[in-house]
Amino acid sequence: QATHPGAKVKIVWTNAWYSPPKETSAAQNLVAAGADVLGQNVDSPAAGVYAEKHGVPWVGYDSNAQKFAPKQWLTASVYNWGPYYLRRVKAAMNHTWKSGFYYGSIKDGFTGLAPYGRKVTASTKRAIAKKMRQIESGKFYEFTGPLYDQHGKLRVKKGVRMQVLKGGTNSLYGMDWLVKGVIGSPKG
Repeated sequence: QATHPGAKVKIVWTNAWYSPPKETSAAQNLVAAGADVLGQNVDSPAAGVYAEKHGVPWVGYDSNAQKFAPKQWLTASVYNWGPYYLRRVKAAMNHTWKSGFYYGSIKDGFTGLAPYGRKVTASTKRAIAKKMRQIESGKFYEFTGPLYDQHGKLRVKKGVRMQVLKGGTNSLYGMDWLVKGVIGSPKG
């Protein structure tokens, strides 16, 4: 909403991390409903294969899957578990390991983006790099109010930051509602 206030995101739940038939069906239904970009949070490239065949830009998930949609690939969120696992194993070997919650970030190198596809313009790359620097420095936090739900109800007041672990209404892990501009149900 901050970048494109009129944007709409439609959710289709597959209720599976890996189900190429369901992912292809979801992609078909979204494109039939007028989607001009496909994105996903599942582990197969089925939506990307569909996107490539039908000329729809695609944002993948968790890996560089550009080879499945070379003309339509935009990028993907990627997660680098290696450094985290290395720290945890070293702590276990040193007998200093303690259980705890880890929420990786751009700042610690856990979260990043896969290489961009040819459709991503230089100006878009610059805008993304700028926003990532703002997130890394703490200048921008995507879960800062005012945040409204899809029905227009104010859920997070202006200036209030949702927390990762804090309970109650300002917890990301307790978030059972969708933000303004998202079409669908929060219940998969």
